[in-house]
Order: sequence, then C-alpha cells, then structure tokens
Amino acid sequence: MNPVRKKRLFIILAILAGVGIAVALALSALQQNINLFYTPTQIANGEAPQDTRIRAGGMVEKGSVQRSGDALEVQFVVTDFAKSVTIRYHGILPDLFREGQGIVALGKLNADGVLVADEVLAKHDEKYMPPEVTKALKESGKLPEKKEG
Repeated sequence: MNPVRKKRLFIILAILAGVGIAVALALSALQQNINLFYTPTQIANGEAPQDTRIRAGGMVEKGSVQRSGDALEVQFVVTDFAKSVTIRYHGILPDLFREGQGIVALGKLNADGVLVADEVLAKHDEKYMPPEVTKALKESGKLPEKKEG
C-alpha cells in the first residue's frame, strides 16, 4: 500500500473512532439522565429499580396524606387502583396537590419499597392528568369518569 493511501486510511479510521467515542459518551450521558415512568403496580411487583431516579404516578389516595410537625415532611399513598405505593417527600408541595388527584413524583425507590421523592408534580387544572398516569389507569380499567362542567 502506498503512503498516501495509508495516510488516508489512518485519517478515516481516526475519524470513525472519534465518532464512535462521541456516540458512546452521548448514549452514556442520556442513559444516566433518563427518568423512566413506573406505575404503582409495576413498583409493587418489583419491576422498578432501586437507587435509580424514576418517575412514579397515579392518584393520591383519600386520607393518605400525613404531614410531620414541621409540615415540610409529607408522606402519602399513590394508587393506580390495582396496587399502591407510599411516597415520602420533603419540601413544599405544589398548590394543586390534593387527595384524589393525579400526580407524578420523581425520586428513588428505597429498600422498603417507598419512593423517596425529590420533586412532586401536580395536575394543571381539574381536567388535566399526566399522560403516563392516564395511560396506566386506562390499562388497569380504572380511569375515573370525566366530569362535565
């Protein structure tokens, strides 16, 4: 092989190696930052990973909200009407958070099966429900009837 072809071959291989490394780094970064959504049934069945940041959502069970003395520590139960999961959160809940409404919580699942949330998202208005929660409730056949108004 002549020197010019050899040089071109090394340049092409170097470019391909660089692109491969860049793609690998990008995929690695995306994989670490992805927050997969899990329903309470999936969490109760052990499908959700522990110590990995996930999103969990459903309807807040009536009578399940427990606040601590300082009112920043709150614990509540979220259900998809098949199974339930307890969520612990430290912080100020959104103004629209209330029992019987759909929410999505972001956090890590601990060894006890409790989601320790660092963020809680509530619905925007009375007709809104997070898409993941709507899908999960439809699949379980427990989607509440829409109110006319």
